[in-house]
Amino acid sequence: MDPTPGLRERKKAETRQAVHEAALRLVVEHGLDAVTVESIADAANISRRTFSNYFAGKEDALLYGEEQRMGALVERVRAQPPGMPAWQALRVSIEELQEELGEPEREWALRTRLARRHPSLMARQLANHAGLESDLAAAVAGRPGDVPGRVLAAAFLVALRLASHVWTEEGEARTLREVIRETLDQMARPFS
Repeated sequence: MDPTPGLRERKKAETRQAVHEAALRLVVEHGLDAVTVESIADAANISRRTFSNYFAGKEDALLYGEEQRMGALVERVRAQPPGMPAWQALRVSIEELQEELGEPEREWALRTRLARRHPSLMARQLANHAGLESDLAAAVAGRPGDVPGRVLAAAFLVALRLASHVWTEEGEARTLREVIRETLDQMARPFS
């Protein structure tokens, strides 16, 4: 086996992470509106062209960490036993992911607050969630349950987004995990 592709992929992942961290650091220091793609590229010690090879814009660079977590969530859902009901597969998967990764660092809270204040970042985040919704719907397809996968995936993502907002509004007084659990419990109750 040729180890080069593995090394190349690791280098790409390291570059993406470095750009993400530079974007986050600069936005914390200067605010989203004052940060440019060029300043992020400079801070990550890459060219503007290299930045463009990895991210479409500064919003994508800022949301990279969230995308990684959400991608891991989809993989967790797919790995659940096939007979597990769809809602349970989603719940177990988020619990497992939180157990593995621990409580999100302040970066999660920061992204949540930034998205609420900046329409461009919120738009990019919602676009990402639309793709994630499709991936989650596909991951729960064929599992037992009365609710169509697309509806279930959308409800689940809304619950996660709402939990993130509640968590930051409360000043992170409780763990995000507690707020997610409570929100998912409420979402699972009948509306009538």
